[in-house]
Amino acid sequence: MAYDDFRIYPESQPLAVQGGIKAKSKRGAFGENWWSKRWIAVLDSFNLGARLTRGRRYARQGQVIAIDIDSGQVTASVQGSRKRPYRVVIRLSPFSETQWGKVISCLISQPLLVASLLAGEMPGNIEDVFEEAGLSLFPKKTMDLETDCSCPDWSNPCKHIAAVYYLLGEEFDRNPFLIFKLRGLERDELMTMLAGEAAPENSYQEDFETGIIASYEEETALFTDPKKFWEGSPLPKEVLATDVIPRSGSFMALLKQVGEFPFWQGDESLLDSLEPIYERVSMVGHKLYTGEESAN
Repeated sequence: MAYDDFRIYPESQPLAVQGGIKAKSKRGAFGENWWSKRWIAVLDSFNLGARLTRGRRYARQGQVIAIDIDSGQVTASVQGSRKRPYRVVIRLSPFSETQWGKVISCLISQPLLVASLLAGEMPGNIEDVFEEAGLSLFPKKTMDLETDCSCPDWSNPCKHIAAVYYLLGEEFDRNPFLIFKLRGLERDELMTMLAGEAAPENSYQEDFETGIIASYEEETALFTDPKKFWEGSPLPKEVLATDVIPRSGSFMALLKQVGEFPFWQGDESLLDSLEPIYERVSMVGHKLYTGEESAN
């Protein structure tokens, strides 16, 4: 029910949507990883009561038609009870180039963090780095966020904003680097900055994903240059060494750099679906190269 000073109105029902973005969560909490839970915790702090419940229902029903994430801003289209979808905007102040420079300087002093990020993973202590730089990766209080919706609801955030917020939490679960994008730094930019700052000229390191010794510059170019990733480029000769056998978990090293498909609606993660295929292809390719298996 909805209320004003004198009357009680029945709760409006949203119009059905074909092909909307549906949450994977069917009940209970949204988000599985610590970073998505940190994001959702800010929404919970708004104390929206029933609007949170309706927002979760909207997210699970697929009432959100589209979401676009840009530097400092998320825009979305949400179908409510009226014919025309509502426009939702969520803003989070992006960091300046100078502020990101401080973050990168703090990061490169911790090689394990750099290695995790280059592998497409979000380190558990990444927040400590931002605090060292005098920043916070995640919003800490309601005033850190600016939200707006074109609906007539007097409450802000409303259920439409809440629905988008929950779906963002799930998408951050799959691709935590979208949080960096929202703060003003694209994933490719981050990777390039990390590779450029962290690698001394002509240095070598053990590739933590594959166990192959390779030139750092050649290795990170494969990781961070989308053109080289998709079109291919000469590999270091050490990659095809006959005494190197790929380890489990190394087959997806490059694909992880691309990240998850945005707002993927399959029952299983796209990367999880592709992993066994990459594993089989990698092992067969290695056997063909070493002569253990015939091309025929």
